[in-house]
Amino acid sequence: MNSTVTVSQLNEQIKSLLESTFIQIRVEGEISQVTYHTSGHIYFTIKDEKSSLSCVMFRSNARNLRFRLEAGQHVVLSGAITVYVPRGNYQMLVQTAEPYGVGSLSIAFEQLKKQLQAEGLFSPERKKPIPKRVRHIVIVTSKTGAAIQDMIRVATKRWPLVKITLIDTLVQGAEAAQEIARHIAYADSLKADVIIVGRGGGSLEDLWAFNEEVVARAIYACKTPVVSAVGHEVDTMISDFVADMRAPTPSAAMEQILPDKIEVLYALDEMMQRIESRMHQILNLKLQQLQSMQTQLEQNAISKKIDMQLQIINQLKIQLKQQMSRFLNQKSETLLPIKEQIKYIQNRVLEHKNSQLSSLTSQLSSLDPKLKVRPGFVQLVKNGEVVGLKRLKSGDQVYLQDTKFIAQATIDSIETIDG
Repeated sequence: MNSTVTVSQLNEQIKSLLESTFIQIRVEGEISQVTYHTSGHIYFTIKDEKSSLSCVMFRSNARNLRFRLEAGQHVVLSGAITVYVPRGNYQMLVQTAEPYGVGSLSIAFEQLKKQLQAEGLFSPERKKPIPKRVRHIVIVTSKTGAAIQDMIRVATKRWPLVKITLIDTLVQGAEAAQEIARHIAYADSLKADVIIVGRGGGSLEDLWAFNEEVVARAIYACKTPVVSAVGHEVDTMISDFVADMRAPTPSAAMEQILPDKIEVLYALDEMMQRIESRMHQILNLKLQQLQSMQTQLEQNAISKKIDMQLQIINQLKIQLKQQMSRFLNQKSETLLPIKEQIKYIQNRVLEHKNSQLSSLTSQLSSLDPKLKVRPGFVQLVKNGEVVGLKRLKSGDQVYLQDTKFIAQATIDSIETIDG
C-alpha cells in the first residue's frame, strides 16, 4: 500500500528529481514575454512550435550578458531545471544565453548601435569640426601599446610643432570601458584642440571596450572634437559612430588631423610668390596713382594757379594796352581837327587878351603917379586907389598928390562941365 504525501512533499520530491536529472542542459528556442525586474533578475519564456518553458536568469548571471534579451530572438540557453515549490511550477534556471548562429557580441553591437542611433548620438548635425590648426592633442590610450608610438612618429614627421598629452589608459579588459570614459572626460577638461581615443588592432573581444555604452556617452558629452582610432581599417566600433571623426588606424588619425610640413612649406612658398607678385602689382598700381595724383596736385597747386592767373593778367594787360593804343589812335585822329581849331581859337583869344593887356598897360602907365611929372598936375586917390572925378561924390575924402606932395581934401560937390 502506497503512503500518502502532501503537496509540498510531492513538489520537493519532483524538484529533487529534476535538479538531479537535469543538472546541466542546453536548450534552443525563441524568446517571448521578457521581463526585466527592478531587482536585476530577468524573467522570460523560451518556446518552439509545440511547447514553451519558463526561464529565469538571476542578476549575478544577467550582468554578464553581452546583449539584451528581446522577444523574438532565437537563442541557445545553458543552465539547469528547477521547481518553484510554492506553485509546483518547474522552470529553467539560465546561466548563459547566446544568440543562435550569431555571436553575442555581434548582437550586443547591433542593439547598442540601434539604441544610440535612435537617441541621436550618431547625428551628423551634432558632430564638431576638427580645427584646421591643431596645436594641442590629447591621446587617450595605453602608454605601452604600439599605437602611441605610431602616432608620435607620424606627428613628429608631419608637424613637430604640435603638443601631445598622453593619458595612460586601460584599453582592454573588464575595467577598460569605465576607465576610458573617465579619461575622456578628463581630457575634455584640458581644453585641447583634439582628443584621440583609440588603440591598436586585436580581436573583437580585445576591442570591445570601445563598443561599450559608457564610452559612447563620454564621447558624446565632450565639448572638444573627438577622433576615434581603434584597431585596423576593417574594424568598426560604436566609438567610431559617436566620434566627430573616425580614423581607420591610430597613425591615420594623425595624418588626418595634422598637416604635412612639406606640403605646408610648398604652400607657403607658393603663397609668398603670389604675395610678392600681388605686391608688385599693387605697388605699380599705387605708383601710377601717386604719379597721377602728383600731376593733379601740380595742376591744382596754388602756385600753379597763381602763375596761370598771372599769365592771364599779363595777357589781358597786353590786350588792354593794344586796345587802348588803338582807341587812342582813333581818338587822336578824331581830336586832331578839334586840336587845330582849339589852337586857332586859343591864338585868337591870346591875341585879343594881349591887345587888352596892352591897352590896360597903357592906361596903367598913364595913371602911374611916377609917370605924371608934369608941373601943375595932381591925381585923386581914394582909399589907396587912383580915381577920376567921375567916380567921386559929395562928401568923399580924397588925397591930392603929385610926385612930391600929398594933400587931403573933402569933395563938396561934383558938377558936369557943359560942352
